[in-house]
Order: sequence, then structure tokens, then C-alpha cells
Amino acid sequence: MKLTRRLMIGALSATALLTQPIIASAQNLPKNIRMVIGSKSTGGDTYQISAMVADALSEKLGVNVKVDAVGATAAFKALERDKRGTTIMMFHDFAYLGELYKGQGFVNPFTHFAIGPTVAINPANAYLVAKNSPYQSMDDILKAAVDGTRIRVAIQPGGVSELGFSAMKNAANVMKAGAGDNIVAVNTGSQSDKNQAMWDGLADVINGSIQSNEQFTQLPADDQKAMRFIWLTSAPDTLAQAPEEGMGKLTRDDMLKYASPQTHVPLNENEDFIFDKEFFFIYNKDTDPAMIDAIDAALKEIYDEGELQKKETEAFFIPDFKPSAQAREELEKKRELYGKVINDISN
Repeated sequence: MKLTRRLMIGALSATALLTQPIIASAQNLPKNIRMVIGSKSTGGDTYQISAMVADALSEKLGVNVKVDAVGATAAFKALERDKRGTTIMMFHDFAYLGELYKGQGFVNPFTHFAIGPTVAINPANAYLVAKNSPYQSMDDILKAAVDGTRIRVAIQPGGVSELGFSAMKNAANVMKAGAGDNIVAVNTGSQSDKNQAMWDGLADVINGSIQSNEQFTQLPADDQKAMRFIWLTSAPDTLAQAPEEGMGKLTRDDMLKYASPQTHVPLNENEDFIFDKEFFFIYNKDTDPAMIDAIDAALKEIYDEGELQKKETEAFFIPDFKPSAQAREELEKKRELYGKVINDISN
């Protein structure tokens, strides 16, 4: 009996020691934290993943983290004004792509802000054609551009949507110098605008997503709104972590057919272009390093426990926790790579 009691006390003491660093660091955090996001939508992927992470952090740290969908420009302004740490930001690769594409109000986040941990990948970034399109694959599209045919691609300029378009132009140039000039942008706005451009016959290819467009791929070929996937930009290793059943009628095996290496969009003569849309924290540059460390430590415990990953996977995200230092290094490499692609097609 005494031995059992000692073991129980020992176990409780060990638990206390494990949770002590998080509790101690949480005491120095603001009790109310505003998490601004680079989207104005409360129904999109940025809000969805931010709400999951905010709830998990609130519970782990005993603070109130509230998500505020204000849009990219307003979010960066709010973050820049707040050096106390009461405002933090969640966004994705658009944070640096906006500056690479010279978007108004965007700056290099790696020099103007502090980059925090990554939390998830949305593997759904896609390109589609009408179901009755003569182009059956990305290979058909790139060959058409090489042969001098004008290919119109509907995008929302300045970020994730435009990056795949830039990759198409670059790929055509890899195949034949100057062929990228035959791939032209049809600049639109929301996903519904891009869809409409296809339905109105104004675009041959559109940027979309599995979540938004899979429903249209189920329509019969004679339906004006029917579409086909031709390219998913995510890495095959990323897609391989998606649920086997996929989404709708698009299984994981189907997804892999539209990704590298089965779908070939060359970055250069030796490798394919790939892009994973990653979500990560951004802080004011003067944020107390202890606060950043506390959030890193809390997220590590959260991801070690595994419940957040289950929620992310159910919502068709790929769990992707990397602490701040590692996240910054890897995201800077992405910025350098994609910046080169953007620069090359601009010259």
C-alpha cells in the first residue's frame, strides 16, 4: 500500500515537473492575445486552422487567444504597432509572396517581423481545366505553349494563386526559351471569379483548390460547370500524409496522379516545381523572445499529445509543426527559391 502511494506521488511529481515550464512561462504572457490573420474570410482555410491552433493554445497556456480576420494589410499594420505581444499573426506563404510580387503594403517579413513556428499545410492548391478541354494534362498545356498556342490562366494576382502560374511560365521556358510568353494571366479575384472565367470561356486553366473545386469535377462532361484537375502543386510526401479516402470522390491515390513526379512541371532540367502552402506564426520584431519560446514550447506539447493533429487531418490539413528557428530557416529557403522563379520570368 505504501509503495503504491509512493509511486502515485512520484508520478504526480513528475507530471508537475513536466508542466511547470509551460505554466511558468504562461505567467508572463498577456492574458488576452489577438491573433490577426491575413484573410477577411471566416470560412476559409486561414481562419479554420487559426481557430484550431488558437483554441489549443488557449487551453494549454490558460490565456484567451481570439482570432480576428482583418486581411493581410491590416494584419501587418496591427502587428507592427504592437510591441507588447498582445497581437500576433497567423498567415501562410502569401506573407512573403506578396512582397516578391510587389504587392502594395507588403514588406519582407523576414526583415520586418519575427517568424514563428509552422503549424499545418493545406495540400489542396490546384489547377483545373474544363472537363471538355482539349488539354488532358499539364504536359499537353506546356507542349501547346512551346508550339506557340496562347494559354490563358485565371489567377488572383500577387500570391499563392499566382505562384503556380509563374511556375507554368518558367516550365515552358525550361522546355523552350521564350515559350513562357505564351502562358498569360487572366487576373480575377475570388475563387468564384476564377470559376466564372472558365465558364465564360475567358480562361483555359484556373487556379483552384480541392476543397472548392472537387464538387465540379463530379459533374458530367456536358455540364458547362464540369472541371478536371490537372495539377496539384504539393510535394508527393505531403499528399501521402492525407487521409486515404481523400475528399469527395478524389482519393489520395488520385491526388498523387496530379502531383510530381506523375505530373511533370519542371523547375529546371533536373527537378519538378513543388509548392506546399504552409501556415505559420508572425510576431512583431520586438516581441519578447520569452513569449516566442513559450508558444513554441506549448505547441510542442500540444503536437506531442496528438489531438490537434487529428482535428487538422479531419479538416484536410497536414500537421506540420516546426519550432520558430527551424521554420524561419526553411521558409527563407522557400522565399529564395520562388523569388528566383519570379525574377527569372520577369526578365
